[in-house]
Amino acid sequence: MISLCVGTSFAKSLFTELGAQGTTSYRLLFSAILLWIIWRPWRFGFNPRYIPQLLYYGISLGLINFLFYMSIRHIPLGLAIAIEFLGPLGLALISSRQRSDFVWIGLVLVGMYLLLGIDDGVENLDPVGVLYAAGAAIFWALYIVAGQGVRHIHPGQATTYGITIAALMTLPFSIGHIGLDGLWRPDLFLFGLTVGVLSSALPYSLEMISLRTLHRKTFGVLLSLEPAFGAIAGAIILHEMLSLRQVLAIICIVIASMGCTLTAKKKLIDKD
Repeated sequence: MISLCVGTSFAKSLFTELGAQGTTSYRLLFSAILLWIIWRPWRFGFNPRYIPQLLYYGISLGLINFLFYMSIRHIPLGLAIAIEFLGPLGLALISSRQRSDFVWIGLVLVGMYLLLGIDDGVENLDPVGVLYAAGAAIFWALYIVAGQGVRHIHPGQATTYGITIAALMTLPFSIGHIGLDGLWRPDLFLFGLTVGVLSSALPYSLEMISLRTLHRKTFGVLLSLEPAFGAIAGAIILHEMLSLRQVLAIICIVIASMGCTLTAKKKLIDKD
């Protein structure tokens, strides 16, 4: 989570050069290159009947990244992560349907009430950024469903193909925004590689290792802290200081995510 949030914070500093669209492509392209080198997915063979499932998986992953990076153009990193977290949290609540879920739903509503600042005299978040983050939340939920569909494929192969598809599907947005010449910036390649390592290659690899030794419930509880890590990284690296009200909103969403993970009978825990 530290690697992911620090990498995303560094990625935001590329927005002035590449825009959110180009930065998304840099993250995914360099991540894909690294994964092809590490996993060499051709070793595992390939069945063409997996193509529709991999397309669903990869397109969902691409849209998560694209919409999330578009959102942090307008709103602080920690808040964007908190809103994005509503996707998997909502999916977990739907799949569980226990009485205790009403408590977590209530906390989410309180968190969103605080987050959106709908009282008079409270500075509202940019609605464009909120809508982009909400879109990322929806596609994170769809990505989790898509991930269930590629469980029978080797994880290294599925991740490599998925990120490659995601990178290819975001390229038209990047080229449309800054052109092919604007995207081809050798002076930024090392920075892009660093973002790819910190934002994707390293956290995904560490996640796979942790899932081998941690119970899925423990993993889910720890993952619920990501909005808090995002807020801290945004404050330190990007100087995005949050109000007390926004911090309380993040705390509500984090507690709701932890509670849902601890009490749900059926787990749907995954990562973008």
